[in-house]
Amino acid sequence: MRLFARIVERRSFTLAANDLGLPRSTVTETVQQLETRLGVRLLQRTTRHVAPTLDGEAYYRRCLTIIADIEEAEGAFTDVKPRGLLRIDVHGTLARHFLLPGLPRFLTEYPDLRLHIGEGDRLVDLVREGVDCVVRAGELTDSTMIGRRIGTLIEGTFASPGYLEKSGTPRTPDELDGHRMIGFLSSRTGSVIPLEFSVDGALRHIALPSTVTVTAGETSVALAALDLGLIQVPLYRVQPLLTAGTLVEVLPDFRPSATPISALYPHSRQLSPRVRVFVDWLAKEFAVHAPELLQGT
Repeated sequence: MRLFARIVERRSFTLAANDLGLPRSTVTETVQQLETRLGVRLLQRTTRHVAPTLDGEAYYRRCLTIIADIEEAEGAFTDVKPRGLLRIDVHGTLARHFLLPGLPRFLTEYPDLRLHIGEGDRLVDLVREGVDCVVRAGELTDSTMIGRRIGTLIEGTFASPGYLEKSGTPRTPDELDGHRMIGFLSSRTGSVIPLEFSVDGALRHIALPSTVTVTAGETSVALAALDLGLIQVPLYRVQPLLTAGTLVEVLPDFRPSATPISALYPHSRQLSPRVRVFVDWLAKEFAVHAPELLQGT
């Protein structure tokens, strides 16, 4: 059942075999035996595509429920730790700051787990791409995923001393006329995200002119250090530059709203022991690493 479910999710015999560490021939033979025993065709196969039949889709849904029940039952009576491949996707900067430092301890605690880390902030089809869990910043919008909030990052507005020397240091958002920002393009809308400020308990959005627009936070930080404008990023990303004096915080009394960090995983894998132990561990890592960079954790 696990093998069949993985084939449906990956739409490929070969990818499912790779995920589960099985020979391709074993996968083919197992599915043939399963179809013979059930007396129905479960999968439509072509040279380039595999998809479940109507019977296959119904059987897949039942398999997910049965597998989850078995894993939950066995987990309650055994001390066997999770094993196998866990595929996650997380933004690289977030991973390097909060995830990687404690990863050796996690792998020592769960020596039978293997971890694949993908990096990015694009929208990922977890089921189709075989990803077990993604870590993302921002409010949750995908109702097909289960989300657990693992932290909330403090955001701020930053600029270089050189830029402020030329353009002046604003004391309130009303004094931003004549200033420039480094535009950050939203991966969802393709538009530049305006600056955000908390003013008298409400959020105020201000779009400033941009000489340069970017799609990566690291690039915006580097450009801010080159005197090219204001940026808004999580505090943890610029902490070393603030300490060195390369950047300074602007309008600290009008910070933008904090950014939630969540772990997302498919409904079909909500009881996966691998996902459960990883998300529990990650929440602890966010709580212990530089808590002054976090809010409400």
